[in-house]
Amino acid sequence: PKGTMAFTGKYEFEGDENYDAFVQKIGLPSDKVEMGRNCKIVTEVVQNGNDFKWTQHFPGGHTTTNTFTVGKEADMETMGGKKFQATVKMEDGKLIADFPNYRHTAEISGGKLVEISSCSGVVYKRTSKKIA
Repeated sequence: PKGTMAFTGKYEFEGDENYDAFVQKIGLPSDKVEMGRNCKIVTEVVQNGNDFKWTQHFPGGHTTTNTFTVGKEADMETMGGKKFQATVKMEDGKLIADFPNYRHTAEISGGKLVEISSCSGVVYKRTSKKIA
């Protein structure tokens, strides 16, 4: 059915809101904070039904890949490289994952990948435009 492959594509960082407040709140080390600021991250998503492969390509060749199935516990890795287990849920077309110290949602809105992370009332929003 149409719509099941909504996330598949390659997206390039376009802009974000509240970055500094959020990374302070989650305690990201300062070297990682600088690395992530206005970082042209390219996010590559391969969706096959409920199975996802979510890869973030950072400038300089560092990549992080999380592979998960909606509704099943999976081994994941955070922005800061911390490993943990999470069950990703799908609600109203949004992917929702509870990371160790924040909640992360991702959705495709107007052809863009919109990711929102929230921790104790601080909301970080990252928008990426589709490039492939």
